[in-house]
Amino acid sequence: MRIFDPHIHMTSRTTDDYEAMRDAGVRALVEPAFWLGQPRTSVGSFVDYFDSLLGWERFRAAQFGIAHHCALALNPKEANDPRCTEVLDVLPRYLAKDGVVAVGEVGYDSMTPEEDDAFARQLELALRHDLPVLVHTPHRDKQEGTKRTLDVVRESGLAPHRVLVDHLNEITVKMVADAGCWMGFSVYPDTKMDEARMVALLAEYGTERMLVNSAADWGRSDPLKTHKTGLAMLDAGFGESEVDTVLWHNPVEFYGQSGRLALEPAAAGVVDAATGSSVLRGER
Repeated sequence: MRIFDPHIHMTSRTTDDYEAMRDAGVRALVEPAFWLGQPRTSVGSFVDYFDSLLGWERFRAAQFGIAHHCALALNPKEANDPRCTEVLDVLPRYLAKDGVVAVGEVGYDSMTPEEDDAFARQLELALRHDLPVLVHTPHRDKQEGTKRTLDVVRESGLAPHRVLVDHLNEITVKMVADAGCWMGFSVYPDTKMDEARMVALLAEYGTERMLVNSAADWGRSDPLKTHKTGLAMLDAGFGESEVDTVLWHNPVEFYGQSGRLALEPAAAGVVDAATGSSVLRGER
C-alpha cells in the first residue's frame, strides 16, 4: 500500500512518527500551515514557521524516504488577530517557492467578517499564483460553514476542481460533491471521522475526488489513520486499485495541479528557505 497523506502537520510530530509512517507505506505528504496552539504575536513568527516548513521539515521527511510538500496561508483562526493579518502582505513571495503546492489552510473558524476578508484575499492569491486551495471547514456549525465556503469559492472565480474542501462528514459531503470540488476527510481517534464511517461514505459516493487524511497535529490524533483506512477499505471488499486511487492517485492529481509535486524525497540536506542554499547534515 502506497500512501500520500494530503493533510498532516508534521511540525507537531516526532521522528518516530516519520519512521512509523514510512513503514506503513507513506511516501509523500502535504503539510498545510495551521495554528500552532499558542497565539503568534508578530509576522516574523510566521516567516520563521514558513521557512521551517520549506527547509527543516522537508529535510526531516527525506531522512525517512518521504517527499514533503506544504501549503501556506494565514489560517482562519488567526485571521481574527490583527497582529497576524500583515502576513498576507508577505505570503505572495512564499507562494512562488518550490515545494509550495497549494494555498492553505484557508476558510472559516468562527465565520467572522475578518475571516471573510482573509479567505477572499487568499483565494485571489491562489488565482494569481495558479495554485489549488485547501479549505478548512469550521468545527462549529459545520453545515452553514461549508455552505458559506462554497458560496465564497463560487464568487472567487476559482474552478471547483482547484479546491479541496476538508474536514467533511456525512452532513456536508453531498453539497461539496454537487459543487464539483474535491472532498477531504480527516480520520481521527475520537472526532471528525473514523475508518468505518469513511468506508461507508466511499461505498455511497465512490472514490472520485475523495481524499483521506490524518490531519495529525499536536492534539489527540494518529498519523497512521490513512493506512488504517486503507486496511478498512480492503476488509470491506474494496479492491487494491480502489485503495490506491483514494490514498495515492487522488492526492497526486489534486496537488499535481500546482505543477510542483516532486514525489522523490529531497536530498538529505537542510534547505535554507530564505536563501535557497543547502546545508548538509552535520554542518549546523
